[in-house]
Amino acid sequence: MDTRINQEANHEDEIDVLSCTVRSVIYCNEENGYAVLSVTDTDGAEQKMTGTFPYAWPGETITAYGHWGMHGTYGRQFEAESSERSTPEDERSMFSYLASGAVKGIGPVMAGQIVERFGKSALRVLEEEPMLLTEIRGISLNKAEKIAKEFRRQAGLKKLVLLLSASGIAPEYAVRLYRFFGENALELLKENPYLLTVDGIGAPFAAADRLAEELGIEDADPNRIRAGVTFVLRHNEHNGHCFIPWAKLCTAAAQQLQLEQGDIASVMEDMAEQGDLVRDPIAGQDACYLPDMYRAEKETAERISAMVRKLPETTLDLDQLIEECEAEQGMHFAEQQKQILRYALQNRILAVTGGPGTGKTTSLRAVLKLYDRLGLRTLLAAPTGRAAKRMTELTGAEAATIHRMLGAKLSEDSLELIFTKNAEDPLQCDALIIDECSMVDIRLMHALLKALPASARLMLVGDAAQLPAVGPGDVFSAILRSEAVPSVMLTEIFRQRESSRIVRNAHLINRGEHPNLSENAGDFFRLQRMQAGSVAETVVELCSTRLPKKMQIPPEEIQVLAPTRKGDCGTAALNRLLQAALNPPAPEKKERPVGDVIFREGDRLIQNRNDYNVLWKSADGSSGLGVFNGDIGLLKEINVEDQTMTVDFDGREATYDFESLGDLEHAWALTVHKSQGSEYRAVILALTDSSRRLLTRTVLYTAVTRARELLIMVGNENIAFRMIDNVAPSRRYNALRIRIREACGK
Repeated sequence: MDTRINQEANHEDEIDVLSCTVRSVIYCNEENGYAVLSVTDTDGAEQKMTGTFPYAWPGETITAYGHWGMHGTYGRQFEAESSERSTPEDERSMFSYLASGAVKGIGPVMAGQIVERFGKSALRVLEEEPMLLTEIRGISLNKAEKIAKEFRRQAGLKKLVLLLSASGIAPEYAVRLYRFFGENALELLKENPYLLTVDGIGAPFAAADRLAEELGIEDADPNRIRAGVTFVLRHNEHNGHCFIPWAKLCTAAAQQLQLEQGDIASVMEDMAEQGDLVRDPIAGQDACYLPDMYRAEKETAERISAMVRKLPETTLDLDQLIEECEAEQGMHFAEQQKQILRYALQNRILAVTGGPGTGKTTSLRAVLKLYDRLGLRTLLAAPTGRAAKRMTELTGAEAATIHRMLGAKLSEDSLELIFTKNAEDPLQCDALIIDECSMVDIRLMHALLKALPASARLMLVGDAAQLPAVGPGDVFSAILRSEAVPSVMLTEIFRQRESSRIVRNAHLINRGEHPNLSENAGDFFRLQRMQAGSVAETVVELCSTRLPKKMQIPPEEIQVLAPTRKGDCGTAALNRLLQAALNPPAPEKKERPVGDVIFREGDRLIQNRNDYNVLWKSADGSSGLGVFNGDIGLLKEINVEDQTMTVDFDGREATYDFESLGDLEHAWALTVHKSQGSEYRAVILALTDSSRRLLTRTVLYTAVTRARELLIMVGNENIAFRMIDNVAPSRRYNALRIRIREACGK
């Protein structure tokens, strides 16, 4: 029986084939190898071809497999899905190849001399006997070595592409492999195809498994088991886990690899001995971590403990400071808010949590004023761009995303995320206030604490009842539950928010009580719809006509939320309907199809992963790199000729190549998870039956608390009640709470 994982490849019934010779390279993205080529087919006709062709140059021959399509500027073109490439074999093609600048250091004149001297052996000489190049005038020994090195780099990369393409693996992984392993990449990959799955390469485990099978690698090969164990741990990080208990990890890996647990356990023990797996008995578990995750959790706890234990020195009169802050803000603080100010003065770290209307923002502003009076340089930050923008609006002080504040970027080899702000180059501040802390995962908190100066203060603000971070860990909740960090839970709803049914119902939901959803009044409405089709129809009507006309709320200030992407009322289906209603086709609007999705000028879009290479420019002339997961923008322009799209993210215009459009999706409708950290004037919540895992109290509470002025729940109220009753938390394996308590001597 075939024991490999997910070996079935999806093949079209009919694949077109184009055999051709490259005439010129119209466009090439060196990061991922995507290119637009002008080619000559076997009949001598000129064609346009797109696909992943790293280091494609004139003169080489390509047999490409894919489909013919139409392009707005270039007309009919071949869209290659895979290809077989070969270097030029005749002297004319070799000259075209070398004269084009394919090999750094060789121009047209030198190309002619090389081909004239060595004939059809010219490329073999470049790769195998570069010393012979010194026979040509103007080529020194040093230059010959540089030319050979560049040629071998290209040849090696093309061989990698050929090997991977034969197994249906995207050529972009060949680019990453070569950057990571250099000239040895091909031989190393043949010995261990699971190198494809290492951090920085990131190919799917199933792809490496398919290549391994074709190379004759045994099912129980230790490299396969190591990669399988690592895959299970990395996969579970996406489910929020920092570690997996030994027994569960062994079982899961055995199931994934379809091997005996004894085989898995033996390799896991070797991994632990060699430091590739950290085994640590903690929190009543035989915990297994990947080394980077273990360091992140352990060092985060140690740094928090150091901040708890080392108190700042102060001789200031706290009561007088509170009175001055009250006078400055024209209000009297509640006792809980005064406690926050006491903690802020007397401690280097504090955490503040509370639901809507309980005064988190007022407390944050008060602490900011307190820090100002202490003469502290204070930075403000939040996990998302929208949360940072809202923080700026509420405080009057500039706030940044945590990633931008830390100088997030890709390493020089583009294989890993690094932060320019760290222990060696810390943040220039005396205090740091972070909002929406429930969204911060363990990796980001670890990076943040490493970059925080040793003497600086830290205030963490958030709502622990909201959904936890998408990434691993449950950091904010763990800090609060440790009972080692000075913390205040705000519970009193202030009078100015008592009349808000959004606020009242949110607190009822959080307590597990069923609000009266038939009481349609104020800022909270329920439109009972029993069928998914009716729910979707009502949502579109609310966005396109009812709210804009009856309540003067424009569509751009309305956000549709749903618990899931799937189904007739999932965000994917709703976005198609909302695009048709809010941004229909028009002669003046350019479009770009990607699969079954059409991007159209005027669309509302969301970035669905952190991309540190996207260039953005602002109207004030400033520019930078990086667009982050959750950023929402407006599609301003599609440039068919340049094959780019420009998206305006709140004044920062970012340019995307067409091959990068998989990082974007429509944003009229978002999942509740995607909406975290944002607040909208009006929220329409589409509720239909879905997975019990998604229909939870936390999801409903998070959705309701995204609305600032109006919440309309469309669907069956019984689903809302089921969500309120569904409190079974999805357990996240992490030990931050225990580590903080132990480090603090609790």
